[in-house]
Amino acid sequence: MAQQRARFLTVAEVADIMRVSTMTVYRLIKAGDLRAVRVGKSYRLAEDDVDRYLAQGFTQAG
Repeated sequence: MAQQRARFLTVAEVADIMRVSTMTVYRLIKAGDLRAVRVGKSYRLAEDDVDRYLAQGFTQAG
């Protein structure tokens, strides 16, 4: 079975998906709520991590 490679998203793409500002995404990264990989001066976030965070948010909200 071929292993699927993780898709990485930019902070701007994650902000767009979550309908929040890029500053909010940076805050979530800094707080440790969202895992990110540093690439040069920018961050990349695995799509799976974003999906997981959103799923947790929905369950925590009730």
